[in-house]
Amino acid sequence: MSQARADLRILSSPGGFVGDYLQAFARVRQSGERVIIDGPCLSACTLVLSTIPSNRICVTRRAVLGFHAPRLVDRETGRSSRAPEATRIVVDSYPAKVRAWIKKRGGLSQKLILLRGRELAALYRHC
Repeated sequence: MSQARADLRILSSPGGFVGDYLQAFARVRQSGERVIIDGPCLSACTLVLSTIPSNRICVTRRAVLGFHAPRLVDRETGRSSRAPEATRIVVDSYPAKVRAWIKKRGGLSQKLILLRGRELAALYRHC
């Protein structure tokens, strides 16, 4: 007998705290699960590209990846500030083709940039 492998399907993720996503994706990486991006994967959710091997990621026609520069948030006050060093680390963590796509759009800023459709299909296999 062999163990059945499940898939992680991302249907809609608005993002959140980077640490939470990195922990969750590390568990998925260890499990061997495949990741199906089947809707919006925004902000910290895009770290799936940095954590899971690209041969275990596929996208549907509904997949949308939304990138922006990270901000540091004070959990006590709720205030946020720019984080240039964190932005560099995040960009450097993405696969080369994703980094090139981001650079072509002027880099990461507070404005959300969306990777979808043919551009996304050119980078990741279709599910």
